Amino acid sequence: MQEKYLYEYAIIRVLPLVEREEFLNAGIILFCKKEKFIHVRYQLDETKMKLFSKDTDIEQIKKNLHSFEKIALGAEHCGPIARMDVPERFRWLTAVRSSVIQTSKTHPGLCNDLEQTAKRLFEELVL
Repeated sequence: MQEKYLYEYAIIRVLPLVEREEFLNAGIILFCKKEKFIHVRYQLDETKMKLFSKDTDIEQIKKNLHSFEKIALGAEHCGPIARMDVPERFRWLTAVRSSVIQTSKTHPGLCNDLEQTAKRLFEELVL
């Protein structure tokens, strides 16, 4: 029997106008403590973003999303947060914040393949 992995995930949301609390799902973060696995995948739909607000700084949002990815990967040049261990990085990325980029609550699951699950969740929840 194939091993099952306990994982957690959160949806990355972009709120062009934070005060209106309207958001667009832009990515996912998937984490498995046992495998020391963390994966960020995102795609920003610029056309939909402009429907929320014509003044949205899309380039800045892209930079911030890219920072999420680099922190998840543990990129050395991304500062002290990126140097934390995998669980701490996941907790930091999914912490409650009131900024343009936020995450959903975390959700648990079981799977046989973490990469495939990340792909499936991304397709179901973002695309």
